Amino acid sequence: MKTLRLLAVPAALVLMAGLMMTSHSRPAGADEAGKVLKHVVMYKFKDECTPADVQAVVDAFGGLPKKVDTIIGYEAGVNVSEEGKSEGLTHCFVVTFKNKDGLATYLKHPAHDAYVQVVKNRREKVVVFDYWADTAK
Repeated sequence: MKTLRLLAVPAALVLMAGLMMTSHSRPAGADEAGKVLKHVVMYKFKDECTPADVQAVVDAFGGLPKKVDTIIGYEAGVNVSEEGKSEGLTHCFVVTFKNKDGLATYLKHPAHDAYVQVVKNRREKVVVFDYWADTAK
């Protein structure tokens, strides 16, 4: 009899499954009435990064809401989970937009491009996940 092995499921897939169970899907490209678009970015930094390297990324990301007017909300934090399922991801950033056009503007914005230059050689792994959230929450 073959032994079945359980594979570790990436934290982002677990998050995605939970969100899919609690929301209704719409056609691609459609904005959701009464909802905002959440853009979640999680990083695992390279082992050689110093605390100053990581802080430079945190500061640069944190400066984007002042530079990109389509950002209507911003949160950031460091992983404090004791479950041991973060797969090395340590930092999470959540940027909120009114709609998909706001996210598209952000992704093409020169300030976002400049931010990517700060982080690109410091991250070992990045997970990006977008979802619609109720505005009442």
